[in-house]
Amino acid sequence: MPIIHILNGPNLNLLGQRQPEIYGRETLADVEDACRALGQEMGMDITFAQDNFEGGLVERIHAARGVADGIIINPAAYSHTSVAILDALNMFEGPVIEVHISNIHKREAFRQHSYVSARADAVIAGAGTHGYRLALRHLAELLA
Repeated sequence: MPIIHILNGPNLNLLGQRQPEIYGRETLADVEDACRALGQEMGMDITFAQDNFEGGLVERIHAARGVADGIIINPAAYSHTSVAILDALNMFEGPVIEVHISNIHKREAFRQHSYVSARADAVIAGAGTHGYRLALRHLAELLA
């Protein structure tokens, strides 16, 4: 059974409350429930985590090495600033899919560049929270 780590960056713990006109009304718990249900249906073991701290995300990526078959990551604001997260992902051996709830390419100029994209095998942006489920499906294809 493939092990998939789904990692979420800063402020996603407030999903559903924070700017619902951009990020929607679903909570991170709703996203986790949907991912776990789809993962179970597809025969995947899902680990789901959120961290507001860059170092915490780096540690979670390090912990995935040799354990997880793939990572889905929504680095949130760290997408645009964190070489440390990019470096950690570069040390992970499996596929990485980057997810953004909003379409970062239609947002402010500083949000249109993602360091993480340089490592990602795929990027899903602008599909809302459904992007996580799209990422799971694509990851299953990459691992097949």
